[in-house]
Amino acid sequence: MRSRLTSLLAASAATALLAACGGGEAELSAADEPLQVGASPVPHAEILRFIEEDLAADAGLDLEIVEFTDYVQPNVALDDGSLDANYFQTVPYLEEQEASAGYDFTALAPVHVEPLGIYSESLTDLAALPDGGTVAIPNDPTNAARALRLLEANGLITLADTGDAAPTSLDVQDNPKDLQISEVEAAQVPRSLADVDIAVINGNYAIEADLVPAEDALALEEAEGNPNANLLVVRAGDEDDQRIQQLEELLHSDEVRQFIEQTYEGAVIPAF
Repeated sequence: MRSRLTSLLAASAATALLAACGGGEAELSAADEPLQVGASPVPHAEILRFIEEDLAADAGLDLEIVEFTDYVQPNVALDDGSLDANYFQTVPYLEEQEASAGYDFTALAPVHVEPLGIYSESLTDLAALPDGGTVAIPNDPTNAARALRLLEANGLITLADTGDAAPTSLDVQDNPKDLQISEVEAAQVPRSLADVDIAVINGNYAIEADLVPAEDALALEEAEGNPNANLLVVRAGDEDDQRIQQLEELLHSDEVRQFIEQTYEGAVIPAF
């Protein structure tokens, strides 16, 4: 009995000392809590699920994946503390979101690139795009700019020099085919394919729509030197969280590289 009481008193004293030093149960147990990560279903959640099922246990990581089908709510949830991290966005998109919403986030190392592509249900060659043709592009500033640059790279439009600023539809300087460009919420662009001549679709949404970018796209973004790599994002200061560091290491492992290459066959490209 004396031995048990002595042990209890010692444990109580240790807890009090930790609390006095600014520690306590909340801090001690943080590393044991599940790491909640928000992600787009494809490919981000699929990559995280591979980690959860094949790699996390050996690394001592308890991973909880929360799926989002849009590009807005994952940052809202990260900001309000509902998530520990998210994995769906690029640095240019993050910077635009921080500027517009005032987020204080930190982007970690690039994981993969999802090339934007130009798709059509009615055309097999961009040269056949008719005068007055209709074009759907994503409506968020970052992906709209990428889409416009892809159209320009394929000789369909010419953009004014906007310097470091992202171009918008208002910056189309030359439009020889008088293309009618409409902006659509990124997740909805694949559904607009039947209603337009061509559409510029994000890689993850193309995959979700059963499109194979390497085969179905009339044109794709170049992967080499592409600044639009997807990566893990956390609240500023949380990058030192042991669980974040564990996930970051796994995201850049040889196993994940092999999973991306074998699963997506060029539709998603490792950026490490």
